[in-house]
Amino acid sequence: MIIVCNRIPVHPEYAVQFEERFMERAHLVDGMEGFLSFHLLRPDNPDHPYTVMTYWESKAAYEAWVNSDAFKQGHARSGSLPQETFLGHPTLEVYEVISSTE
Repeated sequence: MIIVCNRIPVHPEYAVQFEERFMERAHLVDGMEGFLSFHLLRPDNPDHPYTVMTYWESKAAYEAWVNSDAFKQGHARSGSLPQETFLGHPTLEVYEVISSTE
């Protein structure tokens, strides 16, 4: 299993708008082969980034999503938030699960 974490620094004044954007997401990833789940994590410290986590059966499944038309379509809406929403560039991290309680 692969876990992809996208850490997004959000200005606290725009947190509600940012969260609403995700609540209205297109859900295009949900039907992708190998997709397992999605989580949006709100930091308990407003100086820390939000984290978007997706879980995948394999790295190949994740890469198929990133290279799909659905990915381009789903991420085209990200420009609908003002640039001031973000305090910096997001950081993408990909992990392979090597041990789990599941």
